[in-house]
Amino acid sequence: MAIARKRQVSLADTRYYHCISRCVRRAFLCGEDHFTGQSYEHRRSWVEDRLLALAKVFCIDVCAYAVMSNHTHLVLYVDDKKANRLNDQAIIIRWHKVCKGTLLTQKYLQGEKLTKAELIFFNQIVKQYRERLSSISWFMRLLNEDIARKANKEDNCTGRFWEGRFKSQALLDEAALAACMAYVDLNPIRAKIASTPEESNHTSVKKRLESAATGKQPKSLLRFAGLPRQIMPKGLPFELKSYLELVELTGRVIREDKRGHIDNTYLPLLERVNISPENWLKLTTQFTRVFHGAVGRPSSHESYCENLGRKRRANMSNCEKLLA
Repeated sequence: MAIARKRQVSLADTRYYHCISRCVRRAFLCGEDHFTGQSYEHRRSWVEDRLLALAKVFCIDVCAYAVMSNHTHLVLYVDDKKANRLNDQAIIIRWHKVCKGTLLTQKYLQGEKLTKAELIFFNQIVKQYRERLSSISWFMRLLNEDIARKANKEDNCTGRFWEGRFKSQALLDEAALAACMAYVDLNPIRAKIASTPEESNHTSVKKRLESAATGKQPKSLLRFAGLPRQIMPKGLPFELKSYLELVELTGRVIREDKRGHIDNTYLPLLERVNISPENWLKLTTQFTRVFHGAVGRPSSHESYCENLGRKRRANMSNCEKLLA
């Protein structure tokens, strides 16, 4: 039975979540329809452009993404602290970039004075918008609805475009985060639509590599902040160089003409998150098959389940084997 979204998100335990959306139509989200020969490749840009545009508006950062032929993978970071810091005007302006708002919010931005009664309703609206701007559900809703409308218009049809809403997994610790990001970034290589990370179009790893060539990190993605330290700035708790090397090595291993093992010389990132090379390969090729809920070490699961009031702890055996 599906678990309610509010029982999957616990920001007290983690702000990192893996989200998957799958298309139900035979014509696919992108790629080429083998029955008609029509190409839908241009839709990849739709998804990528909309995703990065929403990340500028929402208090949600994109850590990794891959736009595939009939599904998308996203790793998101929820910055609820930023949403709470923004003043009312900033919240309204941001929300108006993706939705029309209400007559009251439009009146407020035009500088018109609100009555006491109007202020009561206005404050309720601002509170609602503030919550939405740090909501994964609203982020995915505005992403997927936009793509579905465009695809339906292009296909001259109506009806469902996506399989349900979306699936999400909580990533409870650094090991789960690193493995999931690499799994997402290597999707095109596993699917044999790209040979190397730099050729993997419409993925976060390609965007990071393009920026790394000029010694920078892409502003549209959550930056790598380096090794965890006492005063830790916002960002992924890894070094960019170490992560890219790890993705490159893993990509070489999972090619069809290579044996399925990683050299015993650990890269720094694998050493730090304490994942064996054998388990790393399994995680980055079978992440969604192995895990069907929150992912992290057993100790991380205890707090997560307690905060959400869940008695049953999914994935525990696999987490113990692969992440312990």
